[in-house]
Amino acid sequence: MKELALHILDIMENSIRANASKISVSLVEDNRLNQFILTIQDNGKGMDKEVLARVRDPFFTGQNKKVGMGIPLLEQLASMCGGKLDIVSQPGKGTTIQATFQRNHIDLPPLGNLPETLMVLFASHPEVEIEYEHVRDNCRWSFNTKRMSQELGLQGPQDIFPVLQGIKEWIQYHENQIQEGV
Repeated sequence: MKELALHILDIMENSIRANASKISVSLVEDNRLNQFILTIQDNGKGMDKEVLARVRDPFFTGQNKKVGMGIPLLEQLASMCGGKLDIVSQPGKGTTIQATFQRNHIDLPPLGNLPETLMVLFASHPEVEIEYEHVRDNCRWSFNTKRMSQELGLQGPQDIFPVLQGIKEWIQYHENQIQEGV
């Protein structure tokens, strides 16, 4: 995958298939420590020890497809970039995936169009609460789709679609501010 947003999309879709009602995504960029940390946590059905032991195998999938490349590709990318992938999961409790990377590693792909990724998931699964946080050195911003929907008075998909472009632009504005260190 050519950008981190696609890895995030893949893992979040796994969370949705695991019946998560809440997914938290955290990006922490620390230039001083030369670290980029991606954490995705859900409250889905979780994995037992047997599935957890096999989830890194590209020829294993818990879904109706022949291969499951998302987690193995993310793990390979983290390893190539001087980091690692950790997965913690418990049946009935959910799953946490954390990928760490060397921030300035030449193989670390760009973040990509994360606002578009988040909006696609929000629009297609408005019932799932998405919590997002991005920290870069001393700058931080976050949002929560459930709170945002309540504050905007959005009742369902019919209310979401007319305001999606504005929400995407709002997210892009804040992401640009983080990148500029504002």
